[in-house]
Amino acid sequence: MSRVAVVLFNLGGPDSLEAVEPFLYNLFSDKAIVALPNPVRALVARLIARRRGKVARHIYARMGNASPIVANTETQAKALEQALGPGFRCFIAMRYWPPLSEAVAAAVKAWRPEEVALLPLYPQFSSTTTASSLSAWRRATAKVGLAAPTRAVCCYPAEPGFIAALAARLAAALAEWPAGTPVRVLLSAHGLPQRIVARGDPYQAQIEATAAALRERLGREVETVVCYQSRVGPLRWLEPATDAEIRRAGATGVGLIVLPIAFVSEHSETLVELDLDYGTVAREAGVPRYVRAPTVGCDPAFIAGLASLVRGALARGVALAPPGGQRLCPFGSALCPFPAGGVAR
Repeated sequence: MSRVAVVLFNLGGPDSLEAVEPFLYNLFSDKAIVALPNPVRALVARLIARRRGKVARHIYARMGNASPIVANTETQAKALEQALGPGFRCFIAMRYWPPLSEAVAAAVKAWRPEEVALLPLYPQFSSTTTASSLSAWRRATAKVGLAAPTRAVCCYPAEPGFIAALAARLAAALAEWPAGTPVRVLLSAHGLPQRIVARGDPYQAQIEATAAALRERLGREVETVVCYQSRVGPLRWLEPATDAEIRRAGATGVGLIVLPIAFVSEHSETLVELDLDYGTVAREAGVPRYVRAPTVGCDPAFIAGLASLVRGALARGVALAPPGGQRLCPFGSALCPFPAGGVAR
């Protein structure tokens, strides 16, 4: 029986309040996040980490002094391993806090796999998430000498299992909605500076693809709005902003269901930003009912979809594979990792 290591990528999060500032430094040291040359980037990262440290520590203190993202990703990895069956072993690698790629690559090497499959837990591709995680993995494998044939999933914004899991969560929230109460659904995704999208990052287009597939799968008429959260700093970010949409709903007396469509597990941006901070915004804005639907987590349809992606990537035998082996990004998405002709490299 062949041995296949599957590595699930996520951003990671601090495991203590003392880890918050170092975590932020690692985040803003990434050239995919702060596009400055070193040593300037390192200096800027340290400054941002110090300035944002107090606010960020308060955020994590509200979740028990640590991020739950590693534990949640481990649970997803165990579910995926079970779905894939014998011969597969799942590992998790975080981008900005342990377990980091180098340590995970060493563990994968020690397991002696015949093949490695890389699975970013970012359904929509971005140069700031998927590309950054894959680059970190390549550096790590070169350093530890992991040479097993490796295939990677690029993106899966409309993967049927992912969309089915989203639709199930939205349908459950709608089923509990009081009759006669107006409702609008906010499809909330992590924001991105507009200048990154202008450089050709396909993230926004893939978010819209997720939203379109979800609307089709839901099979009923309900008002939905794609919006973006988590903006920081003075740059112009993707719009509309989630908090602005909450205030707009309050001004017209419309209730809200907020469904995260880019996050696949619970962490600070769902448990604190959406639940607590934006919940307060909703109350103060006069939103009559505010419900946040859960992330897809370990929904069986989502996990089955991930298993299908892994098997598909291995079967196609190419280094990087979107679903179906064809480019999903629209024309002009210069930061899509596939050539304009659409054939996976």
